Amino acid sequence: MKNRYLHAPVVLVTALALGGCGALPGTGGDGTATVTVWLMKDSASDDFVQRFTRDFEKAHPSVRLRVKIQEWTGIGQKVGAALTSGDAPDVIEVGNTQVPQYAASGGLLDLTLQSLRDWGSKDWLPGLAQPGNVDGVQYGIPWYAANRVVIYNKDLFGAAGITEPPTTRAEWLTDTAKLNTGGRQGIYLAGQDWYTLSGFIWDEGGELAQQSGGDWTGALATPAALRGMAFYKQLQALGNGPKNADEATPPQAEVFAKGEVAQIIAVPGTAKAIQKAAPALAGKLGYFPVPGKTAARPGAVFTGGSDLIVPKRSGHRTEAVEVVKELASAKWQQDLAATMSYVPNKPALAAAVEGQAGTAAMARGAAQGRATPNSPQWAAVEADNPIKPYMTAVLTGSDPRTAARTASSRLTALLFP
Repeated sequence: MKNRYLHAPVVLVTALALGGCGALPGTGGDGTATVTVWLMKDSASDDFVQRFTRDFEKAHPSVRLRVKIQEWTGIGQKVGAALTSGDAPDVIEVGNTQVPQYAASGGLLDLTLQSLRDWGSKDWLPGLAQPGNVDGVQYGIPWYAANRVVIYNKDLFGAAGITEPPTTRAEWLTDTAKLNTGGRQGIYLAGQDWYTLSGFIWDEGGELAQQSGGDWTGALATPAALRGMAFYKQLQALGNGPKNADEATPPQAEVFAKGEVAQIIAVPGTAKAIQKAAPALAGKLGYFPVPGKTAARPGAVFTGGSDLIVPKRSGHRTEAVEVVKELASAKWQQDLAATMSYVPNKPALAAAVEGQAGTAAMARGAAQGRATPNSPQWAAVEADNPIKPYMTAVLTGSDPRTAARTASSRLTALLFP
């Protein structure tokens, strides 16, 4: 999923230029192959890419890497065109939930064998691996992940006598009710934060949409999905978040920065915006994973992040696969995670971020991460999202089942190719 869908900057980095940019595509007169890699803006720092390039070219003397930085805006059309052109790049970073729409073009290389045999795909984070797998074929290789956590004000927790973050939903509701007093909000949760709702639905065993016989249908009216919405309503009532807007309207970091909100649900990078608006809060922010139904594991969360794909039309398939292999390897996953405050593609590698409180909390939650329905049409849902008005309807008193049926019908229509 694109970083922008997380509604907060995960990192701030400079655009990069890279040695080898003067090389022409193809094979040079000295027998070297120039492999073109498209990375998205803000995904990797200049230093990281330069380290990786030096190391890779040293280990592969016949290969030169040429990295081109792409903007998220308009990238779907650009990648789609590249996949059908005669001059496609060799490796492309894409949002994890974008893989199905690119796979539908028939222009992606099947990487299933390498994933199973060599790359340990069974250990990948499900929120990255699942959307990269379409009809049993692994096209997208997990690169990095990011997900929401609870960011809290330590002073407000202390004043309420709460010494440890909650680890279950029941504890979370009890603590949030204690915090929601004296003009302070226990939590600021906007009414249309559908990514957070998705996690609650998944925790209950529900889905946003279900696939049967190749067709997708909206599933918000199932008992499990309705239980997820009921919990969201309970939690949302313990603060003054707007019922008819999402977390970007107004930006929840700005609301939290005023010092009267105990918690928000956001990516850890939101802390930068909070501290910029309220320097006095520096050192007073804590993080914990979104609690689950029991203390045995955190709650489910939407996983955003990126996968790596190889176009079928790549002129250097062997070299491109080697680049993907290295970028997804333990060495470079740990480097990227520590450098960029990301979650690596395997939970076993999360020790790389243990010294970063927010990222460590994010990594613990990522083990329960999920992605949106694996349909090529999901982009159409997000462009005309019926989940948002459904949430507002329930929060403002409409019958949940009736509202869910209406939204599910619209989901079904949008997901029909």
